[in-house]
Amino acid sequence: MTAKIIDGKALAETLRAELAEKAAALKATQGITPCLAVILVGEDPASAVYVKNKVAACEKAGFRSIKETYPANVEPMVVLGKIAALNADPSVHGILVQLPLPKQFDAEAVLEAISPEKDVDGFHVENVGALMQGNPRFVPCTPYGVMQMLKTENVPLKGAEAVIVGRSNIVGKPMAMLLLAESCTVTICHSRTKDLAFHTRRADILVAAVGQPKMITGDMIKPGATVIDVGINRTPEGKLCGDVDFESAKEVAGLITPVPGGVGPMTITMLLANTLEAAERTLG
Repeated sequence: MTAKIIDGKALAETLRAELAEKAAALKATQGITPCLAVILVGEDPASAVYVKNKVAACEKAGFRSIKETYPANVEPMVVLGKIAALNADPSVHGILVQLPLPKQFDAEAVLEAISPEKDVDGFHVENVGALMQGNPRFVPCTPYGVMQMLKTENVPLKGAEAVIVGRSNIVGKPMAMLLLAESCTVTICHSRTKDLAFHTRRADILVAAVGQPKMITGDMIKPGATVIDVGINRTPEGKLCGDVDFESAKEVAGLITPVPGGVGPMTITMLLANTLEAAERTLG
């Protein structure tokens, strides 16, 4: 058996076209253009690429984008001042600070400085709490994208055994909350889990999000399972790979996401979705 590949790039293109139509309609009927402000601090190459892709996606969808860049040695108060100004600007609907930040920053304080109504990453404590209560304002973009993929592929969720490898605030924890809300039975595994393969072999839905290249191999997967690979790593040869050993996993799984071209394109797509939603909410 060879798994069906979930084409995140194709799904993202379809959803972005729909978002562009909605953005155009909002501008035509209400005079509102969805606007995302992105703040980049430092010269981290990966962060620069992510920001470039986010800005490009905004512009292609007909959104307005603001890119604010600062040197790595900038004083935190300068960035916090810019966030305050963006919070107060009614034409800005979403604010995103690209992580990681340089050492002089308290990342949590920076994220808390963003207005919850403009926190399109879904990282503000108020939005995290709302997600925990099952009434989210904004869902973090990567887990949001994963849920869209599962639903598009009609993956059975109610009662399914879902195993998440990774407990980060960005992916693992919110992913667990979203799957719980769909009545999955959820297990979260992490670096202290004693027998990882025992848990992964039980999973009808397996989400890998740890940043360890090819950590999940085919013999750790239940036959027919849906495997979602959130990881993005580089091999010593410079090639991109996920947390799942794709070649062995695809021979066992029923559905699988590739790296690249799987979850990655969906993350930016859901950022656009959150920004559009923030713009629509300004209408009351």
